[in-house]
Amino acid sequence: MRIVKKNLKMGEIEVVVTNNEDLWYLSNILEEGDLVSGNTERKIKIGSDDNSKTVRKYVFLEIKTEKIEFVPENNALRILGVITKGPDDVPLGEHHSFNTEINDKLKIKKTSWPSYILEKLEESTKEKSNILMVAFDREEVKYALLKNSGYTIISEKKGDVQKKQDETQKTGNFYKDISLQIKEYVDRYKIQNVIIASPAFWKEYLLKELSEEIKKKTISSTISGVDESSFQELLKRPELHKLLENERTSKELQIIDEIMDAIRKEKACYGFDECKQKIEEGATLKLAVSENLIVDMREKGTYFRIDKLLKNAEKVRTKIMIISGKESAKKLDGLGGIAGILRW
Repeated sequence: MRIVKKNLKMGEIEVVVTNNEDLWYLSNILEEGDLVSGNTERKIKIGSDDNSKTVRKYVFLEIKTEKIEFVPENNALRILGVITKGPDDVPLGEHHSFNTEINDKLKIKKTSWPSYILEKLEESTKEKSNILMVAFDREEVKYALLKNSGYTIISEKKGDVQKKQDETQKTGNFYKDISLQIKEYVDRYKIQNVIIASPAFWKEYLLKELSEEIKKKTISSTISGVDESSFQELLKRPELHKLLENERTSKELQIIDEIMDAIRKEKACYGFDECKQKIEEGATLKLAVSENLIVDMREKGTYFRIDKLLKNAEKVRTKIMIISGKESAKKLDGLGGIAGILRW
C-alpha cells in the first residue's frame, strides 16, 4: 500500500493499492461508517423516459460504508455503502459498491483512527520479504508461501521411494527434484529467503543439491514431521526468529502462545463478555481478536459491539492485535474469538 496523503486532524488518509495483499489489509482497516471516496464505474441513465438509455461511466463518488466483502481466493474486495457525494446525475442516498483493484486510489475518512488500525496501515506500506517454506522428508514435500495474512501451501508431492538397498540413489533424485522446484518458485515469486526443514538429517541431502545462489538465501531448520502442522511448528523455531521478526504470522503464533501460557497461570481473560469486563476494569495488557469474529459480527449486524470494546481497550492502553493467520485464528476461535493477557 502507498500512502498518498495523511491528515489525521481531518480523519483522512488517501492510499493507493499496490498489490493483492493490500486488498486484505483494506478489509481489516475499513469499518462500518467510514467515508470512502474514489473513481468508480457506475450505470448512469441518460435522456428522458421515452428515449433514455443506460451507460456505464467512471465517476468520482463518496460512500458511507455499510459492508466490506473480501474474497481471498479471487483477490476481490467490495466496499458497499450509500452515496453521500457525487456528480449531479447520480442521486444521493442510493447504494453503490467499490470493486477495488490494484492501482486504485481511495480516500478513507474516519471519525477516529485507532492505533491498532494505524499500525496495520503502516505495516501494509512496508516492503514484504517473500519467503518460501519447504517441509520435507525422504518420502514427501510441501511448499508454502509466507505472507502477512498467513501462509499458503502452494503444492505438495510424494516421493517415489525405492527399496532399502536402492534408497540412497533414489532419495538423491527426490532431493534433486525438490531443488529444481525450489529454483522454479524462487524465480516465479521473486523469493528473497528460503526455509528448508526436515526431521533428522534429510535437509543435508537437499543442501547438497541446491545451487550456490539458492544456498545464500536458505536457512535450514528441524521439524518433527511433514503434516498439516509442519509450517506452524517451523514458524516457532528459535533459529528463525531473526528472519521472521517482522513477519506477522510468526508474531501471531507468539501472542497466541503467550495467551495460552497466561491462561495456565490464571492471568488471562477470554470470550467476549469476560474480556469486556476486564477492559472496563483497566486490567488488560494485551488483547488478541480473531478476524473471523470481526467478520461474523459484521455479517450479523453486531459489529458496533466489537468496535466499542476495541475503542475502550485503546483508552486503557491495551496493546491490540487482530489475528488473521489460519492456525492462530483457529486457536483463538476456540476461546471465543477474543482473549487477553492481564496486567495483574
